[in-house]
Amino acid sequence: MEEATNTYQAALTADAAHYLAERGIGEEEVATYRLGVVVDPLPGHGRYRGMLAIPYLGHDGHTLTVRFRCLEKHDHRALGHGKYNTLPGDPPRIYGVDSIHQAGDEIHLGEGELDRIILRKIGWHAVSAPGVEMFFGRHRRMLAGFSRVWVWSDPDDAGARLTAKVTRSLRSAASVRLRAGDVTETYKAGGAQALYDLLEEEKSK
Repeated sequence: MEEATNTYQAALTADAAHYLAERGIGEEEVATYRLGVVVDPLPGHGRYRGMLAIPYLGHDGHTLTVRFRCLEKHDHRALGHGKYNTLPGDPPRIYGVDSIHQAGDEIHLGEGELDRIILRKIGWHAVSAPGVEMFFGRHRRMLAGFSRVWVWSDPDDAGARLTAKVTRSLRSAASVRLRAGDVTETYKAGGAQALYDLLEEEKSK
């Protein structure tokens, strides 16, 4: 996994860098989270050619696994892959486990890796689940020691299911209501302050 991360990070394309920059993820975040592109696939990664490579880093910075995000605007399923793709046989993981080791009493839970990067960028310790089907009991146990888990699910049906699943399984979980889109869209529209304001609104209830 380290070889894959190093190879793909070194091959980040201008188009992928532009895609990330449009989502508020600049050079510093790209370097910190070791994002890359599958230009020259390692054995077994041929189907991910051209996709964004998102390493899942352990608390020591080493790669645990890599997920892949197709950057093309097409019918992913019709072409035999998803928008996001997990390596075959890889167990579902929480993204951003370093924050679990670094956070104080509170932590934030986003939906998707890129949203987690935005939450971390604006100063919050955060993790993410790649969707409702990818949040399991072992992930609940990883978050059980925090006095508050702020849940930033997408404002759609799938996000509502993730929020319900997390808040049912963790008494410390509370949702933050997103109105202008997901975390990234909210950040693009109003900057960090828009996210700060939403959190303060929830805390004042």
